[in-house]
Amino acid sequence: MSTTNSVAAAAVECLAEADTATKVARVTQMAQRWAAGELELDSNAPIHPVDQPGRPPRPLLVNPKDVPRRKITGVHGHAAFIHAVVHIEFNAINLACDAVQRFRDMPREYYGDWIRVAKEESEHFCLLNDYLRELGYAYGDFEAHDGLWEMAVSTADDALTRMALVPRVLEARGLDVTPGMIARLQQANFPRAVEILEIIYRDEVGHVEIGSRWFNYLCAQQGRDPEPTFLHLLETHAAAKLCPPFNREARSRAGFSEGELDYLAQRIGWREKL
Repeated sequence: MSTTNSVAAAAVECLAEADTATKVARVTQMAQRWAAGELELDSNAPIHPVDQPGRPPRPLLVNPKDVPRRKITGVHGHAAFIHAVVHIEFNAINLACDAVQRFRDMPREYYGDWIRVAKEESEHFCLLNDYLRELGYAYGDFEAHDGLWEMAVSTADDALTRMALVPRVLEARGLDVTPGMIARLQQANFPRAVEILEIIYRDEVGHVEIGSRWFNYLCAQQGRDPEPTFLHLLETHAAAKLCPPFNREARSRAGFSEGELDYLAQRIGWREKL
């Protein structure tokens, strides 16, 4: 499929690919070639434009306010809910690939971490996409919004800001809400959906921890104190995106400091359980 020896160029191919099945195949191949030592770091490889991620012509992207609230009861409502999560996972593939190709001159371990994230996000996408088909629907059958990618655009110029605001704000939201979603799916008797979301929840703790680790690394490189730096970025860019409930235990495992967690508790309000 791909013959490039550059990890950045391989990630560009994954990011630019619009067909979902081909994108997943490209990500799988990139991960395999990275593990085999076939891909090298290349600071001079072209960077893909942040405003042109590869995506299929559907779903139709609308303002977040125009996306109907999704109920998990009933087949149609459940399918709409699953479609929303499929869309999140598809965007997460692009976000991970963009982290690989956009930010150069990072340690080799950085690229391995984000290739791993891209591969796991593609696995999540496949699990959910297959399940959606079992329900009689396809990705693209419902409207969606582009909130995740809008944050990618706004953080494209700075790796530190990207690590702070995409994994540690947007993806960390999944740590907060997924346990409650699982509980509601159990009550509604959708066992396969429960199984899939439990896999996603387990992996997402690791993804957010990767973001925390590289955020802290970049702060150290720049001589900045991570905690006030993160809180300043929250106040400047993302405070409106923070709302309870918060999952203190999962966020702690994902690399949040006690000071960061206390800030969330004091500024926004806290619920220990969903």
